[in-house]
Amino acid sequence: MLISATIELLPRVPSAIEQPNIDAAPSSDTPRPRLSIAILAFNEERLIGQCIDSAAFADEVVVVDAGSADRTVEIARTKGACVHIYPDWRGFAVQRNHLLSHVSGDFVFFLDADEVITPAFREELLRIVSDNDQHSIWRIRWQLVAFGRVLPKSMSRTRVARLFPRRLIERFDGVVHEEAILREAEVGRQDIQSLLIHYTNPDVSTSMAKMVQYAMLGATKRKEQGKRGGVLRGLAAGAMAFIRYYVIRMGFLGGGAGFLYCLFKALESFFRYAALRYDYEQLSDDVQRRIG
Repeated sequence: MLISATIELLPRVPSAIEQPNIDAAPSSDTPRPRLSIAILAFNEERLIGQCIDSAAFADEVVVVDAGSADRTVEIARTKGACVHIYPDWRGFAVQRNHLLSHVSGDFVFFLDADEVITPAFREELLRIVSDNDQHSIWRIRWQLVAFGRVLPKSMSRTRVARLFPRRLIERFDGVVHEEAILREAEVGRQDIQSLLIHYTNPDVSTSMAKMVQYAMLGATKRKEQGKRGGVLRGLAAGAMAFIRYYVIRMGFLGGGAGFLYCLFKALESFFRYAALRYDYEQLSDDVQRRIG
């Protein structure tokens, strides 16, 4: 993937040989908690290498691939990740459950193939793991990079749970934004302060495919909830999405890249309700296989 000169403002991700030595013996006799970084992948040859390089400090890096047709698996194995292939796509939650079956660390951090861990994020993550809090989970926020430009930080306010003590996770459920089902009802929810770099929407063609995928998955989720769609609902949802991202979250500060990002978010919201009305009978969570 070609990234414009603007991206060079981001901190360079150290390679595996530059990572700090975290294997030194701890000061006490208590074993150091082990960290697994778990990655889902599907046709991610452009980004999977830098993603795994940024995660090389972990005790293990596990990749579950959904049957990529490009060099994703080859690159991941070359980078030292433990790769497992599950081509029978049955949804994101099922793929994350496959990851859970292969990780062995005391903590598991879920990283997407189009994300990169910065040095600051790495150090904060290691501090959290070393504290060994077995009754909390941690959420992340993104630094979005779209169409070759770093977008305003105000555009990413969503917090997503990504770091878990392994013993807490029973399984994952859900179609689009899969949810961790925990073994304890009451857990602490904390935020990682450093931002995780997310190379979202690299170009128009990729953005269009991603928009269709998430619109269809979102429609499937709403079908399961018994909701109905339509053009007017789609127009209302799309307009609200554009106002939210472009105006309230100040996407206009991102120039043309910011406008495109907000437009695709609005289109996703519109087609979610259009598909819920006109593709109702065909909706299912195998959309990645049908458009991937």
